[in-house]
Amino acid sequence: MSKFADAPAAVPHSAGAIAFRGPDAAKFLQGQLSADMEQLATGARTLAGLHNPQGRVIALLDVTRHSAEEFVATLPRDLVAAVVARLKKYVLRAKVKIEEVAAPAPESDALVAVRNGLPEVLTATSEAFVAQMLNLDLLGAIAFDKGCYTGQEVIARAHYRGRVKRRMQRWLNASGRPLAPGDSARTADGRTLAVVRVAQNENGQQELLAVGNFTATEAAPEPAPADPSAVEVSGPLPLPYSLPE
Repeated sequence: MSKFADAPAAVPHSAGAIAFRGPDAAKFLQGQLSADMEQLATGARTLAGLHNPQGRVIALLDVTRHSAEEFVATLPRDLVAAVVARLKKYVLRAKVKIEEVAAPAPESDALVAVRNGLPEVLTATSEAFVAQMLNLDLLGAIAFDKGCYTGQEVIARAHYRGRVKRRMQRWLNASGRPLAPGDSARTADGRTLAVVRVAQNENGQQELLAVGNFTATEAAPEPAPADPSAVEVSGPLPLPYSLPE
């Protein structure tokens, strides 16, 4: 069961939407996205990743199946055109039409999404993270028992060999220096973090999701020392799901 499907929706405020319509819509998406689109029930939704051949996340799509032949995916508007253009290259003879459509109104704010541990990929972070770094395997966004899709080999290898050393966690930025997706931050023990998503909380501080070596004991050496001028954050804060040991 996907934890994402039970969580409040995390449609970004600057959301765009893409519709996939046609007899081959499910089959086409099955070969492009990491979630099991053919098994998605009508009316159900799932988080799914679009990846490059190296398993890095190009975009995250919040996909709802409206009927047997229609799916609608919401994602940040700044990625819509690039995702549509990329996917159209793979249509070939498939009977599916891909087009941008009007996005639904946001159902929740960014703080809810951050506290639920739901990542967001923007232009600034596109292709920066392998799927498991964003905890997509913990959110039901990856089906390891389905057929091939772009990036599947790398993602499966990381899963079965247990080589995921970097994970997304939730942190607090009380420095007064704002962070944005794509920025670097650092922990008190000197680990480097790559910021994924930020939101302001009730106290005017930033809560954020950021990727880094997720336990000091198993952390591999950083490729370079953390920048001492980078914003120091505290945490990690709790998430509604557990990271693997």
